[in-house]
Amino acid sequence: MKISQVETFVVGNPPPRRGGRYFIFVTLTTDSGVKGVGEAYVATVGPHLVAQMIEDVADRWLVGQSPFDVEAFWRRAYGSGYSSRPDPTLCGVISALEIACWDIIGKETGRPAYDLLGGRVHETLRSYTYLYPGYEDAYAPKDGPNLYTDPTLAAEAAVAAVEQGFTAVKFDPAGPYSVYDGRQPSLERLDLSERYTAAIREAVGNRADLLFGTHGQFTPSGALRLARRLEPYDPLWFEEPVPPDDVEGMAFVARGTSIPIATGERLTTVSEFAAVLRAGAAQVLQPDLGRSGGILQGKKIASTAEVHHAVIAPHCYCGPVVAAANIALATCTPNFLILESIGTWDGFHAELLETPIRWENGHVIPSGQPGLGVVLNEDVARSHPYEGNELHLVPEPDPMPFSEGFE
Repeated sequence: MKISQVETFVVGNPPPRRGGRYFIFVTLTTDSGVKGVGEAYVATVGPHLVAQMIEDVADRWLVGQSPFDVEAFWRRAYGSGYSSRPDPTLCGVISALEIACWDIIGKETGRPAYDLLGGRVHETLRSYTYLYPGYEDAYAPKDGPNLYTDPTLAAEAAVAAVEQGFTAVKFDPAGPYSVYDGRQPSLERLDLSERYTAAIREAVGNRADLLFGTHGQFTPSGALRLARRLEPYDPLWFEEPVPPDDVEGMAFVARGTSIPIATGERLTTVSEFAAVLRAGAAQVLQPDLGRSGGILQGKKIASTAEVHHAVIAPHCYCGPVVAAANIALATCTPNFLILESIGTWDGFHAELLETPIRWENGHVIPSGQPGLGVVLNEDVARSHPYEGNELHLVPEPDPMPFSEGFE
């Protein structure tokens, strides 16, 4: 069995665009007709260029090769061009192809991917959701009162999520993030973050964990100023309090707060996650399998975390194929904590799959079908081409003012 065909899809995500502006999928087909699907979570260059990169890497290292040789493919692609170091773009490309290989392996053997990685240890997977704004387009201007800046609206959204079945909600009222971060938080945002968290805690009580995100915005001292405001409300985690490359600074924050530190959506490979663990910088690891290196790297990350008594909470702000890869990893991982969901995996995420991801009462139910357990609806993917050139996520290009206000 050899890989014989490669096809990429850059799919526009219609409003409300939860999960991003677009999704980048790839299918691999073997000479015996078995097809696997993967997805890249890459935001550093335009999506159409990413698709070309996927095709280039596949042509060099996968076409004509066995999809079972995951480790050999990974090493050859990772070391190509004399790099052999974490690169979020290359690792995203490799991730998409590696995920597709596992889908083929599972289909060829007739087993779910998680059965081939140690077997099922969780019957269901606890999930959380972001508190999403109510307006139709998630990328619309956020002027005026809205869920991001109004604690009352946020509390109402949190209650709605809990009534839907979620037992954890994530939010990030600390303000816009910039390419110039880390910085000190403004007094306005310190105040808003505290009132916001307090309002949600009062509204949901002990029915839900609170997950506070910051997108790596602050200096270590600034992050601790914010953490001390949040500690009375007992968040489950304080996510990426400093820029992701400041491992020592993150460890400083971890030592200075009672809130568990979470990080990982911008990290790649087991080597970067191992550095976080060695430094004592985080207790919750958040690999996004569409960027961090794929499913086998995810298993290595989880196993390394297990040695350090840390847990994993796979990140997912992308499409349903990365979600399926995350589900496969979580299902066979003893130290799994919680899974990021894009709502209940309804809407366009469901339309993209021939059989949607199953979500019930706050939990994802892993599929028992071979491979990833999902099949891309290629007709839907082709009928929603992304024709723009914007990046998936775009931080502010200029420094944030110390006092940006929020009224």
